[in-house]
Amino acid sequence: MKNVLAVMIIGSSVLTLGCTNDQEDILKWMNEQAVDMRGAVKPLPEVKIFPVVNYLAVNDLEPFNATRIEPSRPEKRRVDDPRLNPDRQREPLEAYPLESLKMVGVLEKGKLLNALIQVDKALYQVHVGNFMGRNYGKVISINQDSLELQELIEDLNEGWIERVATMLLQERQEVGR
Repeated sequence: MKNVLAVMIIGSSVLTLGCTNDQEDILKWMNEQAVDMRGAVKPLPEVKIFPVVNYLAVNDLEPFNATRIEPSRPEKRRVDDPRLNPDRQREPLEAYPLESLKMVGVLEKGKLLNALIQVDKALYQVHVGNFMGRNYGKVISINQDSLELQELIEDLNEGWIERVATMLLQERQEVGR
């Protein structure tokens, strides 16, 4: 057992000596390289002193005022906004975009005309004053071959723009005849 312990001590000493020699070589090389090294920091540039200039346009419009940057907004046209009337019950055809609705016929009751509007496979009867489409379209007139809506569209300036849309009668066309 003593022999094994002695061999281990001698072996670890040899290993330590081997590592020490490698480190001494590296340290020697680093010292040789450091002799020729010099720091090269450039000096700071001179601070230029600018002359003080008085601002003579104190009473004029400020150059950095937000009104110069933002475009002027036109006054909002006062339009009856259907969203402001929470008591109004929404009609079934307001759930569909106007492009998906088709005018397929007209019914005459006395002197009043009612339009027949088809959406999917359902048929609805519409008269002047009904709402349809997603842009708060209100039916303002019905003719034998068309229907006119007054829509309200929100513009970029948080106002409302009125737009008149026309829906034409679409007659059923049979294919192959």
